[in-house]
Amino acid sequence: MTLENAIAGYLKYTGHKTLDIQVALIDCDGVLYDSMKNHTLAWVKLMKKNGIKCTRDEFYALEGMTGSEIIKMKFKTGASKNITDDEARALYGVKTRYFQELGGAPVMPGAQRVLEVLRDAGIERVLVTGSQQPTILQRVDEDFPGLLGEVKVTGHDVKRGKPNPEPYLKGMQKSGRQSNQCIVIENAPLGVQAGHAAGCFTIGVTTGPIPEKDMYKAGADIVYKSMDELADALPALLAALNGK
Repeated sequence: MTLENAIAGYLKYTGHKTLDIQVALIDCDGVLYDSMKNHTLAWVKLMKKNGIKCTRDEFYALEGMTGSEIIKMKFKTGASKNITDDEARALYGVKTRYFQELGGAPVMPGAQRVLEVLRDAGIERVLVTGSQQPTILQRVDEDFPGLLGEVKVTGHDVKRGKPNPEPYLKGMQKSGRQSNQCIVIENAPLGVQAGHAAGCFTIGVTTGPIPEKDMYKAGADIVYKSMDELADALPALLAALNGK
């Protein structure tokens, strides 16, 4: 997919005449942090402890949903059990403990450079994540000082997680911008679906095992192989999006 075709395709399916990018809505796990390996291990451990058969790949595919949504769905399909909100919160607490026991996830290579390019271009940076885990959310400001704004959307802010567009619509609402003023940076198909459904120009980054073709199938406008590759391409990408 060439950049020119990506922009033309976006304008065609959204009906927008132009783009005026002012905000980047940025996912956390798998974008800012190389954390999905540990998340999938923790999810599998939780499920197997409760007699539910699963694989790590299933949870890569579910990335972007809130923890409660994942728990309710997996217990329904894997154990024919309806989980209450309170039970889901308790189980999510156990999964969080398993995740923490694996140690802190490293910053994703290239993530800081992406944020620096956005900052230097005058683009507001808004975190949009399905995570409800305080450890990751507390780390963001420490690991990326001055590179993310105060506006954040987490799993606590929405009723419906990705692939529902609510997280990105909430990010747009909080930042006071329209869809043609926002880009979305995502690494998972459900997140890409959410960004696409919100009407934003959606950038996929294949930092995990999900293949590029699945990102395009989910609605990505353009896909990069890594955050480093995105950082290299971002100045020209922003200029093209804004018609410069």
